[in-house]
Order: sequence, then structure tokens, then C-alpha cells
Amino acid sequence: MTRLREEFTALQPSAQLLVEYMHPDKIYQAVRQGDADLGLVSYPLSSRDIAAIPWRREEMQLAAPPTHPLAAKEEVYPADLDGVDFIGFDEDLSIRRELDRYLRGHGVTVNIVMHFDNIQTIKEAVAVGSGVSILPARTMQAEIAQGRLAAVPLAAPDLARPLGIVHRRRKKFNRAAQAFLELLMPKMVDVGEVVRV
Repeated sequence: MTRLREEFTALQPSAQLLVEYMHPDKIYQAVRQGDADLGLVSYPLSSRDIAAIPWRREEMQLAAPPTHPLAAKEEVYPADLDGVDFIGFDEDLSIRRELDRYLRGHGVTVNIVMHFDNIQTIKEAVAVGSGVSILPARTMQAEIAQGRLAAVPLAAPDLARPLGIVHRRRKKFNRAAQAFLELLMPKMVDVGEVVRV
């Protein structure tokens, strides 16, 4: 996001870019009420008053502490997860429902020891050895480079996180918001953000 902010400032020096990280429900609310021009969310949903632009699909992988037995595998089969201590997402999040569906579809039951509403907290819990999780591969790069996490591909790779950009329907974007949207499309930034320009 820092790089995007710098590029945007170079293109639109008189515009101000505000970025806030929040729960998906609050993102939709901010966009709906006009408090944010754009929202970046996973599992984006269109509605009568919200338009969703499909953006990317992120591969999901097992996140484990480097010392965990599953971290040494080339790939993890769903059956490998049966009964493991698992750090999940909060039950009201779409990603949790999709992970539950994936595990159930493979006949797997995990032991949910903790659940959180954001990826950063889940990564921290995994890194300290509280359990494993399934997270978007891209979000673990820094922790893998630091040796704090291991990411293992899923042998049943039918799990991906869709990302999208949401905005109010029939919204007339000002020049700065349109420029940011055009800049955003080829870039990757964290999800769970609202943007005001």
C-alpha cells in the first residue's frame, strides 16, 4: 500500500488518500454511506446499492510454525488436518464459512482453538505455535522470509480467496478516485481496507 500511495501522490499531488483497515461489514457500510469511495474485500458481494468488481483470486495454503510436523510436507492432504489444533477466522466472516465448507467437504474435523477476524492476528497465533491455519499464500511472504511461518500447498487445491473492489452503485467518481481505481487494478494490496480520495 505504501508503494501505491507514493504512485498515487505522484499522479495526483493535490489529492489526499486515506486508508483504513476494518471489518468487512464496516467496509460495506462506509461505502454505502459515502464515507469511502472504494472498499477492498474478500468474497465481494454486489447488492442493490453496492457494485463489486472482481479483482483477484488468491491461492490458499496451510500456515504452520516451521517446527510443526505438517510444515515438512511437500503438500498437505485434507485428511492430514483431521483433529489438528486450528486457528480459524471468526464465524461471521465469509472466509470462515468457505474454509468450513472445504474441510467438511473432505470429511475433516479440526480442533478450533482460537478464532480471529483478521489474518495478521491468525499469523501471529500460528507463529507462536498455537495451531495451524489455512491462509492466502501471498499474505504469509514476510513471515516465511523471517522464518516465523511455513506455507505448504494444499493437495486438494480447490480453495481460493476471491478479492474484489466495492463501490456504491451509480457513484460518480471524482478524478482522484478514478485515478486510484485505475492504479489499483494492476496492483495487489491488503484486503479489508477502505479508501477515500
